[in-house]
Amino acid sequence: MPGRTKVHSFSKLEPVVIRDAEPADFERAVCASGYGKFNIILYCISTAAGWSSVFETTAMSYVFPAAECDLQLTLNHKGLLNAVTYAGMISSAFIWGFLCDTLGRKKLLTIGLLLDGLFLMMAALSQNFQLLMIAKFLGGFIINGPFAALTAYLSEFHCAKQRARVQMILGAIFSLGNLILPLLALIILPFNIKLKLGSLEFHSWNIYLMVSSLPAIASGVAFIFLPESPKFLMTIGDNKKALQVFKKVYHVNTGYPEETYPIKYLVDEVNNFDINLTPNDVTTIKTNKQMLKEGFHQIKPIFLPPHVTKIVLVFLLQFMIMMGLNTLRLWLPQIYQAMNDYQYYNNKSATLCETLEIFQPKTEIFNTTVSTCQINSNNTEVYTNSMIVATTSIIGYITAGTLINSLGKKTLLGILGFISGSMAMMLYFSENVASTIAFSAMFVTFGSIGINVILAVVVDLTPTSLRAMAVSLTMMFGRFGAAIGNLIFPYLLESGCAPPFFSVGSVMIGCAFLAYFLPNTDMKALL
Repeated sequence: MPGRTKVHSFSKLEPVVIRDAEPADFERAVCASGYGKFNIILYCISTAAGWSSVFETTAMSYVFPAAECDLQLTLNHKGLLNAVTYAGMISSAFIWGFLCDTLGRKKLLTIGLLLDGLFLMMAALSQNFQLLMIAKFLGGFIINGPFAALTAYLSEFHCAKQRARVQMILGAIFSLGNLILPLLALIILPFNIKLKLGSLEFHSWNIYLMVSSLPAIASGVAFIFLPESPKFLMTIGDNKKALQVFKKVYHVNTGYPEETYPIKYLVDEVNNFDINLTPNDVTTIKTNKQMLKEGFHQIKPIFLPPHVTKIVLVFLLQFMIMMGLNTLRLWLPQIYQAMNDYQYYNNKSATLCETLEIFQPKTEIFNTTVSTCQINSNNTEVYTNSMIVATTSIIGYITAGTLINSLGKKTLLGILGFISGSMAMMLYFSENVASTIAFSAMFVTFGSIGINVILAVVVDLTPTSLRAMAVSLTMMFGRFGAAIGNLIFPYLLESGCAPPFFSVGSVMIGCAFLAYFLPNTDMKALL
C-alpha cells in the first residue's frame, strides 16, 4: 500500500527510505534499527564468548610444559589432549547445528557457555591424564554449539554491508583471546604452587585452567539479558517479538523512543505473504515440536542441489586450512619451549631444527642423560613469543577488515593460503629465535584470517534456515582436520625437522589453489 515517504539517517549508515504502510523485510528492518551502542555491547559480550572457544581449544598448549611432570605427559599424550577437544566438537556438530536452527541462538549461547565453563572447571580439578581427557572431550562437545550460534547471532544484528566485517571482528576477538592466554600464563604458571585440599592437589596449571573458565561463565550469564536474533524470530514466524527486538535495538542505538522506529510491521517469511499485507494479518508462530520436526528436514537440503557442490568445496577448504593452522598453532608454545630449553641448558642459541632435537630420545638431548622429569620454569620468553604472534594476528584482522570488500573473499582467501603456507615452509630454514617468531606469526595471522573468510563465505552461500547448521558442519570438518593433524604431528616431529613444516605448508598452499573454485559471494545480502 502506498504511503508517505520518510528518510531516516543513522550513525555510520546511509539514509534508509521506508514507506509507512509497507511491511519491511529483514534487511530493511535491521538497517532501520541503526548501528551504535547496542552493537558495541554485543561486541563486548561476544568477546568473552569468543574467548571461551579459544580457551577451550588452546589453553592446554600452555599447560603442557607446566603439567608435564605432574601428569607424566609424553609427546603422544599431548597430541591426544589437543585432538580430543576437536573430537568432542566433531561428535556434537549435527546436534548443536540442528538445535541452533530450531530452538534459537540465545538459548544455545546461554546454556552452552555455562556448561563449557563447568567442564573447564572440571579440567582444572583433574588429577590425572584420563580425567583431563574426559573433561576436554566434554568441553569440546559443548563449545561447538556456542561457536556456531555466536557466528549466526552476531551477523544477524548487522546490515549486509557490515556483515563481512563482522567475521573479521570475530577473528580479532579470537586473536585477542590468543593474546590473553599467554598473558595469563605469564602471570600464573611461573609460580611454584602446590596446595592440597583433601585428596586434591593444585598446581599453577590447575589455577590457570580455573581462570580460563571465567569468560564462558560470565558471557553465559550476560546472554540471558540479550534478545533473541530478530532474523531467527522472523524465520519461525514470530514477527511480533522480532519487531519488539528491532525497536529495542533502535532505541539503544539512536536514543529515540521505541515508538519512533519507522518500521510498523514485517513481511511474513514463513508463509511468503504478499508485500501488500495489512497490519491485521496474523502470523502463525511455530511450536517447539514443529520446529524440531522441521529441523530434521533442514539438514537434507545442504547436501542437495544447488547447495551441495559449493558446500562440499567449503567443507574441504575448512578441513585443510584448520588441519594446517590448528596443528602447528597449538604446538607453537611447545616449539618455543624447546628453543628456550636449548638455550637454558646449553647457554647458547641454535637454529630451529637443532632445538627440535629435544623431541628425539632423551639420551641425545643436551649430551646428557635425563633420569628424572625436569621443568624449566624460566620460560618468560615462551609466553612473550606467543603474545607477539597474537598481537600480529589482531593487526592482521584489522587490516583484513578493510580489504575484504575491496579484494573480495575469493581473492583474499587465495592470497592468505599462499602466504601462510610459504611461512610454514620458511620455518625449516629459521636460523634464530627472531626469524622463528616472525615466520610463525605470519603463518598464524594469515591462516586464522582465512578460516574466518571461509565462514563469511558460508554465511553468504546459505539461507537463514540452513545457516547455523552449515557453519556448524563447516567447522566440524575443519575440526576433524585439526584432530587428525594433532594426532599425526608428534610423529612428524620425531621423524625430523622438514616433515612437520613442509607438510603443513603444502596443505595451506593447497587451500589457496582450491579457493579459486569458490563462487563469488561478495556483498551478497543476507537471505
